[in-house]
Amino acid sequence: MRISEEKDRRKKRASTLERLPGALEEVHAALLACIEQYREAFGANAAELQLEPEKLRVIARQDTDGAWKQNSVVEVLMAPKVPGFHIDNGTGSDPLVIEVGLLPGEKIYYRDLVKDQYITMEDLTRRILDRAFFPKLPE
Repeated sequence: MRISEEKDRRKKRASTLERLPGALEEVHAALLACIEQYREAFGANAAELQLEPEKLRVIARQDTDGAWKQNSVVEVLMAPKVPGFHIDNGTGSDPLVIEVGLLPGEKIYYRDLVKDQYITMEDLTRRILDRAFFPKLPE
């Protein structure tokens, strides 16, 4: 019985790891919609979203005396050991660790490991973008 449980656990982990790049792309699509709204409100150069094979980078800028200066950078890195994402704002604070898993029907769930709390895509995008756009706000 233990062997079959371990086989199932390994199979589920392998499936999750296969879906991790797709989950990153889903987060990218959700962030892109939010960033477009932010650009409309604060200017076309106010934010940028970069997608690389294993990470996303959100760059926030502020118009200071007619020049756009980088205000903050937040990186969403794939973390296969979790499996999930590490969200780092580059300030030296602990990264936000989000577990990614599969529900029946191959649907993806997100869970904040520190708070031991399942979160929606809306919550995930808010947590990422708050770190980039509003770094002085408490979490």
